[in-house]
Amino acid sequence: MAATAPAAPTPNAAMRELRGNLSPAEFAVAIRRAARDIGEHVSCDARYIGRVEAGEIRCPNYAYERVFRHMWPDRSLEDLGFAPRTAVRRCPPHRRPAPPEPHHPDEENDDVRRRTFLNGGPTALASVLGLDAPARAATPRPAFPRQHRPAPRKVGSADVRIVEQAVRDIRLADDLHGADTLFDEAGQSLRSAYVLLNEGEYSLSTERLLQSTAGELAISVGWLAHDSNRLADARSFYAEALATARMADDPALEAHVFCNSAFLARDAGRPREALRAAQAGQSAARHLDSARLLSLLAMREAGAWAVLQDRAAFERALVRAHTLFERGDGDGDPEWMSFYGEAEIAGLEAQCWSSLGEWDRASEQAGLAIALQEPQFVRNRALYTAELAHDRLGRGDLAGAAEHGCAAVGLLSGVRSARIRGMLADTAARLRSHGSVCEVRVFLAGYDSALAA
Repeated sequence: MAATAPAAPTPNAAMRELRGNLSPAEFAVAIRRAARDIGEHVSCDARYIGRVEAGEIRCPNYAYERVFRHMWPDRSLEDLGFAPRTAVRRCPPHRRPAPPEPHHPDEENDDVRRRTFLNGGPTALASVLGLDAPARAATPRPAFPRQHRPAPRKVGSADVRIVEQAVRDIRLADDLHGADTLFDEAGQSLRSAYVLLNEGEYSLSTERLLQSTAGELAISVGWLAHDSNRLADARSFYAEALATARMADDPALEAHVFCNSAFLARDAGRPREALRAAQAGQSAARHLDSARLLSLLAMREAGAWAVLQDRAAFERALVRAHTLFERGDGDGDPEWMSFYGEAEIAGLEAQCWSSLGEWDRASEQAGLAIALQEPQFVRNRALYTAELAHDRLGRGDLAGAAEHGCAAVGLLSGVRSARIRGMLADTAARLRSHGSVCEVRVFLAGYDSALAA
């Protein structure tokens, strides 16, 4: 009997109707904003909207379900065009019908595989993806004995999606808590991605997607290294991501690498390198139709000029960054840039004024960043608060520096970032000789207690 062809996905007309006249990218922005309203974080983009409307996502994962119920509280998943969750779960072996049901993308199963990807390392991932399958039987050749390797496992779009979601999960965890506890597991995930690249079999289109996604993962691991003060490791990961971007001929990935490399070089005390990286990133991004990306790269350039004490060049780059930022979101904005909002640009500007010794302006922008930052992103709140303590100290306000230092210490229990702890350590060291100030004594006692814990 001939095999039954898999049924084509049924387009989701309900979600398409709800999108209305919005573009897929604009609809994705609306969903991300609704998620933030309820403390969720979903990495929704135009591609995800396309998959939903095409019927490839039969049922959203639990995070998306909570967001959708918040946006349309009077509608069930079925009203939104999705299948019941029980219908997309795989049947247990003893209940599995014959012949087998046609395969559909299963986000619940993808979630299980993704957790294995994140936590299990290369060996566990190889098992999940079938890369450790036994070698196929082969007729031995007595005269020329050889060791047979397992046949390559076919890698497809579902495997790429697992790597993509791993990148999103790493970014979300870092946004919430910082990098220190994530670095080792993320490094395992990166090695797992290269298991796919080096031992899998795939089409040319899948190869390019997998290269680009592995490059994004290398950037994420590099950032975790940076935030954990492993600066040499971060530089190595960024170099690997840049090589991948060049091999994949992916200017968006290349621009992302240069953006992060500029930030790293500035923190490592190499402002000329930071400047070159920021300018190279702008060159790579000039045809990507993303004013927000160009704005961030201009802020990276401004940061380098500030460290170099070139006030005129800094102000030109700063004006360009704000002008581009004010153009708003665009269809070409990369998914990883979801962090770059009003709070972030204010925080970056605060760092620039701090480098120039303009403490009042630095304090103003750091305070604005704190006010604008959404409360669930504890790591960034701690970062901006530590920056404000540093800036108040720079202007000679010992009590103000200590008060904001206390606030930053209060956030440390939920944050694992060596970079932020280093900023607070510097502030504490500079305040040690001012123990006669009451606020300073309170801060130092709290800081020392948190350090001991």
